[in-house]
Amino acid sequence: MAKLRLKITFNSPAVLGFAAVCLAAMGLNLLTDSRSNQLVFSVYGASLLDPLTWVRFVTHVFGHADWEHLLSNMMYFLILGPMLEEKYGSSRLMIVMLVTALVTGVMSFILFPRIMLLGASGIVFAFILLSSITQISRGEIPLTFLLVAVLYIGRQLYEGVFTHDNVSQITHIIGGGVGTVLGFYMNAKEKKAGR
Repeated sequence: MAKLRLKITFNSPAVLGFAAVCLAAMGLNLLTDSRSNQLVFSVYGASLLDPLTWVRFVTHVFGHADWEHLLSNMMYFLILGPMLEEKYGSSRLMIVMLVTALVTGVMSFILFPRIMLLGASGIVFAFILLSSITQISRGEIPLTFLLVAVLYIGRQLYEGVFTHDNVSQITHIIGGGVGTVLGFYMNAKEKKAGR
């Protein structure tokens, strides 16, 4: 009888690396009594003369308010991320994450300077919309994409108007927009290259 050997593989370096940095940021936040989130892992209306303000435009995606916030983001991130990394590659997916972080960070800084933004939910929404357009042809818009956009973005619009919570719905909408734009761009580029 042959023995079945299973081994754990490091299947998605960009996704797993991002998740590891988020986990380390959470640990650091706990050790510093939330000071590291304020210093490095959140965006708010700080002076543009402070060099860390510019760093925070990107690093805010690693910080999370608490374990529940981190786990809720990581569940979607770890479900969608490996599929997207396999389709687009680690480099392209890291570009999606970087662009999403930068755009959501800058927009939050401009639109809501008195509110602290942190967390990976903008990237999660970019992944949600990006995953719905992984298989498209030129001149087509998948029905699944339209349904996902209506359900996820429509819900964020509704909650942004009618609920008052600590969730940044605008970040979700912007993240979804970035995922959509980059998804259509990357798919068009793949089709043009004949992949």
